[in-house]
Amino acid sequence: MAGAVPVAKSLKDIYTEDALPAQTERWETLLKQFKTNYGHSPQFVSRSPGRVNIIGEHIDYSLYSVLPAAITADVLLAVSVIDETSPGSYKIKVSNVQSSKFPSHEFDIPYDSVNIDATVHEWTNYFKSGLRGALELLRKKHGANFKPKSMEILMDGTVPAGGGLSSSAAFVSASALAVMFANGETAVDKTELTELAIVSERAVGVNSGGMDQSASVFSHRGSALLVSFVPSLTARPIKFPKTNPELNFVIAQSFVVSDKQVTAPVCYNLRVVECSLAAEYLNAVLNKKGTPLPKDSGPLGVSLRGFHTNYFGETTLSFEAQLTELVSLTKSTLTQTSGYTREEIASVLKMTVPELNARFTSTVPIRAEKFKLRQRALHVFSEALRVLQFLSILENPSASLSQDTGSSTETFNRKLGDLMNETQESCREDYECSCPELDELCEIAREAGSYGSRLTGAGWGGCSVHLVPGDKVDAVKRAWEERYYSKRELTQEQREAAVVVSRPGGGSAVFVVGGEGVL
Repeated sequence: MAGAVPVAKSLKDIYTEDALPAQTERWETLLKQFKTNYGHSPQFVSRSPGRVNIIGEHIDYSLYSVLPAAITADVLLAVSVIDETSPGSYKIKVSNVQSSKFPSHEFDIPYDSVNIDATVHEWTNYFKSGLRGALELLRKKHGANFKPKSMEILMDGTVPAGGGLSSSAAFVSASALAVMFANGETAVDKTELTELAIVSERAVGVNSGGMDQSASVFSHRGSALLVSFVPSLTARPIKFPKTNPELNFVIAQSFVVSDKQVTAPVCYNLRVVECSLAAEYLNAVLNKKGTPLPKDSGPLGVSLRGFHTNYFGETTLSFEAQLTELVSLTKSTLTQTSGYTREEIASVLKMTVPELNARFTSTVPIRAEKFKLRQRALHVFSEALRVLQFLSILENPSASLSQDTGSSTETFNRKLGDLMNETQESCREDYECSCPELDELCEIAREAGSYGSRLTGAGWGGCSVHLVPGDKVDAVKRAWEERYYSKRELTQEQREAAVVVSRPGGGSAVFVVGGEGVL
């Protein structure tokens, strides 16, 4: 799965067959709009997709493996390199096809820095964060005095913002890819692009893990993607076997917008801090050797996976058995269900409260009086275990298929669905990242025939994903319309985009614009 980001010769290299008619029209509109805005055609288009996470929610930043898949919805950046520089700066012109909603900007950026004000919610910050990350990599390759090219950019995004399908990761990844390609890097390494995108998104105030960026860059058409972070970032495609009835991943919008940049202090970033504190607390109490947690690629430099490794050392237990034991240890060690105060945590970690704040709560903005270490650790360890179990079912289907008669795969289908349902329960009860609307969508879908239903993405709104047999898809969609969407004031455009039957799509790509159209 490693190697260079592909340079596509046709949209057929990027999208599944069913998506081509709509995407062809969209791309042609993008190229025409670029010419209207800037007076000439773009030289290339950088593309990165959104993703749906099948299983493995909120455990990537604790460095446990996850199983996402790319979707058709994506971010496109049409780009042209221009000769407009001054002795101390270069020029970036950025516009959006939705110009009334996202106004155009023109920046003169000093060669020595890219300033991003994460406290200001401005759409171009995502491009700037990709730009800054790409420039750091370009200067490692070409020296500290490397001077980037000026660029004209037109952006078109179909990944709904705040929908839990990783619009921000797609935007940052596409931006970094565009900057790399515009500055002469025609073979952009997928791993390098992913790693810089992970770090870059943190510049806009979101301490993301790495699943979103990995899925956006590495995904392969027709496959889910197992993304692992230890000992290093890797990704490999996972095929779903043929089933009867056929399985479909159906994505449903709640239309509750969850903007991670806005809500992070009490939602996303707080969970990052709670998981890091849980790792330190468990290590302080349970690690009799007294060895500190290893520094790793977690957002705060330590992780529950780091504690896991520290605690077991050279064990002969299987990874599944280790996780099962960690769930039990968490329950017996972290007994305060109401949470832990800063004073209580600092005492166990043998540091002062100011030292605790400086180490864990000063680098990311959060607001909390108590930290629910027990519930967060329980979710992470149990969800990591569910990923293993889901993967085992996919890679060893005969164990489940043998329980059915004829061509039916009902037992196999239900085992996968049961794990997704368990994830939703854990997200609702232990991680507290669901919301009533997502819970309602999941309940309606299960009653109408879904095998498994759960939130996908950060949660607190956004989207849900459902494992639905092919002969039940229409029934599930009707039930949502009757019991959920009809009761909300939605535009026609929202209604049309509310439900998507998803097929795993391809990852990041560059399309060089020629004179022969996009097909």
